[in-house]
Amino acid sequence: MTAPKALGHIRVLDLSRVLAGPWCSQNLADLGADVIKIERPGSGDDTRAWGPPYARDADGRDTTEAAYYLAANRSKRSVTIDIASAEGQALLRELVLHCDVVLENYKVGQLKRYGLDYDSLKALKPELVYCSVTGFGQDGPYAHRAGYDFLIQGMGGLMSVTGERDDLPGGGPQKAGVALTDLMTGMYATIAILAALTHRDRSGEGQYIDMALLDVQVAMLANMGSNYLNSGKSPKRWGNAHPNIVPYQTFQCADGYIIVATGNDGQYQKFVEAGGRGDLAFDERYATNPLRVKNRDELVPLLAEMVLQQPRDFWIERLEAVGVPCGPINNLDDVYKNPQVLARELVMEVPHPTAGKVKLVRSPMQMSATPTDNAVAPPLLGQHTSEILRELLGRSDAEIAALHDKGVL
Repeated sequence: MTAPKALGHIRVLDLSRVLAGPWCSQNLADLGADVIKIERPGSGDDTRAWGPPYARDADGRDTTEAAYYLAANRSKRSVTIDIASAEGQALLRELVLHCDVVLENYKVGQLKRYGLDYDSLKALKPELVYCSVTGFGQDGPYAHRAGYDFLIQGMGGLMSVTGERDDLPGGGPQKAGVALTDLMTGMYATIAILAALTHRDRSGEGQYIDMALLDVQVAMLANMGSNYLNSGKSPKRWGNAHPNIVPYQTFQCADGYIIVATGNDGQYQKFVEAGGRGDLAFDERYATNPLRVKNRDELVPLLAEMVLQQPRDFWIERLEAVGVPCGPINNLDDVYKNPQVLARELVMEVPHPTAGKVKLVRSPMQMSATPTDNAVAPPLLGQHTSEILRELLGRSDAEIAALHDKGVL
């Protein structure tokens, strides 16, 4: 018996592309929603061309499916429609009548020209949940600017607290290694859509969701933002150290690096005792975390010298034995060979029309009653166009062929 899906009753019309929007709709698809991905005929989502690398077929040859695109589009159905054409717009308005959610990331005002904005579609379906994802939101002096993750990481303050300390070699601003703002915006959008659907189910009322990358970036500064608001002082970059906890950073061992994250005084004491420096455990300059933060410039070099005396495995074994949080710094080869990652079965292989099989990272949402383990490969461009038009709109094969001939599909 097939397990029920948490969102098996929900259909999403996904007009988004690149990462923030697709990340949101992939979450919804993982939870069982029927996500209809609308793409530009001939080219599709921009990320289809963001390679190499590409998925490879059984003979090791590159397909046309970029790995970037594969990361954010599993379990969706692809439909190609020319959104700039009147007939394409009419098709989308018809599809909206069969959907619970519209998700889009067009520039502010662009979809209004096509009659596909919230107010226009709300008139057709009042209970519709409509989510817009933009760089800066629907109002304010920057609303009409294009927003990209890299720019927002800088403008929103993340790069001011990311990177090595300015007074150390290599110091300066640094972006995150993945498009963190896009991904977090996709996550916040997912939460907002689920909340709006819950409200709709209770009240019958749909609503509009205005998600902005800049808003998300400012919100996700978390303790850094709170530190500033409560002190009036802008936090600085600390590299791999922590502004409020010491020691909570990387250290070089005799043969590599480890992370040591002591969250309380007891863990700090066990750390230095494990390294043969019990004299530092209750030193009046370092006995409490506030004192260690105050005196970090004196303490950290002593700890660094201590850690350097032993190899990485020594430290991990010794610190795990006494309950001090620690771990290695892995590359992705290490990550996907990690016994915990293997045990949790985070990597899956799914059938693919051109590659034979593709490897994907499964959803991390593990749910007992409504599992997310039914993923299918990200769709080929337009793979489900005819299927959707027949299934939802009742178009005949002849009508679909005519639309293809006109360049609408």
